[in-house]
Amino acid sequence: MKEKGGSRAAVDERYAQWKSLIPVLYDWFANHNLVWPSLSCRWGPQFEQATYKNRQRLYLSEQTDGSVPNTLVIANCEVVKPRVAAAEHISQFNEEARSPFVKKYKTIIHPGEVNRIRELPQDSRIIATHTDSPDVLIWDVEAQPNRHAVLGATDSRPDLDVNSTDSDNIPDLILRGHEENAEFALAMCPAEPYVLSGGKDKSVVWWSIQDHISGLGDSSKSETSPGASGSKHSKTANEKDSPKVDPRGVFHGHDSTVEDVQFCPSSAQEFCSVGDDACLILWDARTGTSPAVKVEKAHGGDVHCVDWNLHDVNYILTGSADNSVRMWDRRNLGPGGGAGSPIHKFEGHKAAVLCVQACIWSPDKASVFGSSAEDGFLNVWDHDKVGKKKNPNSPGGLFFQHAGHRDKIVDFHWNSSDPWTIVSVSDDGESTGGGGTLQIWRMSDLIYRPEDEVLSELENFKSHLASCTPRA
Repeated sequence: MKEKGGSRAAVDERYAQWKSLIPVLYDWFANHNLVWPSLSCRWGPQFEQATYKNRQRLYLSEQTDGSVPNTLVIANCEVVKPRVAAAEHISQFNEEARSPFVKKYKTIIHPGEVNRIRELPQDSRIIATHTDSPDVLIWDVEAQPNRHAVLGATDSRPDLDVNSTDSDNIPDLILRGHEENAEFALAMCPAEPYVLSGGKDKSVVWWSIQDHISGLGDSSKSETSPGASGSKHSKTANEKDSPKVDPRGVFHGHDSTVEDVQFCPSSAQEFCSVGDDACLILWDARTGTSPAVKVEKAHGGDVHCVDWNLHDVNYILTGSADNSVRMWDRRNLGPGGGAGSPIHKFEGHKAAVLCVQACIWSPDKASVFGSSAEDGFLNVWDHDKVGKKKNPNSPGGLFFQHAGHRDKIVDFHWNSSDPWTIVSVSDDGESTGGGGTLQIWRMSDLIYRPEDEVLSELENFKSHLASCTPRA
């Protein structure tokens, strides 16, 4: 793990200390060992509610060594409700074991590695994947047939018309428009069924799947097989000829690989991108394919990730190889190019930041966001707490640090159906030589609730204990 001054022994010691504190720091925690690393993790739809837990889809991948095909994994996850799990139980787990809360539901044989997974907000059964090709692949995960990776099977490439094997799942749509590989930058629009991608060709590509969306997400047409007669699924599954979609626009302005993209939550026509040229660019499709605003030298290194605040569209977050997260107010970013400065720099990571995501479940928590990095930490920040820190040794705005991973955290996702619940995944190749770790967790509500409310509850608990104490 890339941690400045940190040896493997130091990481193990830190992890042991963290594990001892699980009953204090967490309301619920689950650890799931992965045989193959997953470079992305996303929540799908919640499909069952019970008294003590809910059941929800979880999207993962298996990044294999070539001995078996790469796969897209749809799992069923049991999410324990707040204040239900016993403290002594959540800290008792085997790092080498699979969690009983996570069970594989379906395996999709994926043409090429799965670098990024993103779900369609209008229908989270529809997902997009980025692989090692110029194309974006669209999947109806409920309608796709369940496959199993076979040892020694030839893994195909995304040129589906030429190299698909009988064991491959066939995408429901293929989005074409990049001239070189597009591997990581991927977003789906909250307002319309639009998809955004960035790649090594330095471009940002924008599609609408509106013309095809009616053929997706309707897995009720056949109970036994995806795609009834006359539907797009039938053609895709039987003839191996996925419909192709051309872009609505190709946007040029970056000088290097585009690493991440994001839509404005309130507009399907506005989006932003970041890249290895250290630039943050805002785009408006209504005004053309040139940058609306370009912030040069937004960071002191490659910019790996970006997110647009769902509840306050003036704010944008970026994370970089310079180890920092920066918050931007787009009202301060002039159209002249290079103008504007971040309203705050969040400095608490010791290695490159790989993922950043703002709170998605409540407008009351619009100032909360998370960031994960190559140092193995997932930090939870609150911009409203900047300048109010009580611990001078803690970075401004940082109020929780998840230290359960022992290698770089490549992705995480807030759960919109279960506030404060996060799924995170690490690629453990550097620490163990292979595999990965998936963790699902929710910090104790005593950490984020108002201080006076927490103190009142603790005082009541103290009084309750006193009343239960036997008198001599």
